[in-house]
Amino acid sequence: MNFAEYFLYCAAVVVMIATPGPVMLLVASAGLQGGYKRALQTIFGTNLASLVLIVLSILILKGALNINEQWLNGIKVLGCLYIAYIGFDILKDVITSSSSENAMTLNAVSGGFKKGFLVGISNPKDIIFFASFFPQFTGVSSDLNLSLMILTISWIILDFVTLSVVYLSFNRLAKSAWYPKLLALCGLILIAVAIYGIYGVWA
Repeated sequence: MNFAEYFLYCAAVVVMIATPGPVMLLVASAGLQGGYKRALQTIFGTNLASLVLIVLSILILKGALNINEQWLNGIKVLGCLYIAYIGFDILKDVITSSSSENAMTLNAVSGGFKKGFLVGISNPKDIIFFASFFPQFTGVSSDLNLSLMILTISWIILDFVTLSVVYLSFNRLAKSAWYPKLLALCGLILIAVAIYGIYGVWA
């Protein structure tokens, strides 16, 4: 087994997951609003989305599936629009809650399995990763099938652990004065990611 290539893959996965993006921000937002249980449900949803993208990547890698580039770009645009919708929902909820007399109880973007799956499956960053970057590490073992199994299992574990750490980090700020500002920033970043993703498709 090529351990150097494997550890490089693990490092790249952790960095990619931890980098601010739709999935990370959704998990953080869900955790702030519904606790670890809600964050966990969201993580399971994003994990399943990753598995679907991995399977598609494997099918493309083995020549069993050909995807039209225009069709793929259409999926990316729809994904970006959905991500922008999530971002606007967060901002709307922050503004509504901050203008009321009650304490902030944000429910509009509460995360969950379904929302986690939809954001994960439409995340341009993940689509690009599994379509182009993932296949570069199939040489971790001399057996292609074994390599794909190792890469897939490692992704699942690293995805779960990294997103859990992200939630715990954000959770420390849940009761601070920075709470609404942090959520508003999450919303703005999601909108920016969506705009950048659409620009990347049309550029």
